[in-house]
Parts: sequence; C-alpha cells; structure tokens
Amino acid sequence: MGKPKKKNLPDLGHLCVPGMEIAVRATPKAARNAIVPAEGGLKVSVTAAPENGKANEAVRSLLAAAMGTAASNLNLRRGAASRSKVFVYTGPA
Repeated sequence: MGKPKKKNLPDLGHLCVPGMEIAVRATPKAARNAIVPAEGGLKVSVTAAPENGKANEAVRSLLAAAMGTAASNLNLRRGAASRSKVFVYTGPA
C-alpha cells in the first residue's frame, strides 16, 4: 500500500486538536480513495479490501494525509470490524 496522495483531498487541518474524536463511515473496496464531509462525520472511501486490517490502515493513512499529520497520531478507538469508526487525534496541537 503506497502513501496516499494529497491531491483531491479536503483540508482537514482543523481536526488536529489533541483528544479530538473523528467519526468516520468507511467504504472499503471503492473505485478510488476519497473523503467527503457527511452528516455527523466524514465518509471515507478506500480501495483496500477489508481483510486483516488493511482497510482500517488505509482509512487511517488517508485521513492523516488530509489532516497533514502522521498516521501514528491517529488511533482507532471504536469500530475495528465495523464500517462506522471513531478515530482519536493524539498528536501535538
């Protein structure tokens, strides 16, 4: 899995607040990687298949790229086996 490209991603830098919970609705095996603001959170589509945590890691990497931070600053709090996920930003302000 390569590093997601920054083009065509919304600027989510305002979410880089320590302790901020980010609600995500994930769509694995999509045609292309994309992030769309939706009611109550973000809709994230990734091309990775939902096996062995590959889709979760792809969502985390794509979200981190849009936020302009490292993927290690995002922790999956809820939803490892669900399409509805909650990530928590743990990096610097």
